[in-house]
Amino acid sequence: MDDRQLIRTAIDNLPNSYVPYSHFHVSAALLCKDGTVYTGNNIENAAYSATVCAERSAFFRALNEGKREFEAIVICGGMNGEIADYCAPCGVCRQVMREFCSPETFRIILAKTEDDYRVFTLEELLPLGFGPENLR
Repeated sequence: MDDRQLIRTAIDNLPNSYVPYSHFHVSAALLCKDGTVYTGNNIENAAYSATVCAERSAFFRALNEGKREFEAIVICGGMNGEIADYCAPCGVCRQVMREFCSPETFRIILAKTEDDYRVFTLEELLPLGFGPENLR
């Protein structure tokens, strides 16, 4: 799947967010190395700490199905489901990515449209990240 298709998947999934409090929709499309794509959305909760971000939602779906190798993730979002700017992952999501992805090669694609997007490596968004190898 190319980047534009992955971006379209994330954008199309944006309405599936459950955001009755912030009204800030976020969608993610996670590309596994075998070509499988998992989508995720942010899911809010009245007890805010129980909220789950779109990125972690996509990762946890993939992990629950046995996937362990990932290539890229697209993230998009905006108030009331309208994408106006790039939507970067929070620190917790960056740390989850660090657990399962190569910082040097895993691509994080922040998208406004299929033609307006920016690509970063995980290492660029989480320099000097703490990972599993630090505990060996």
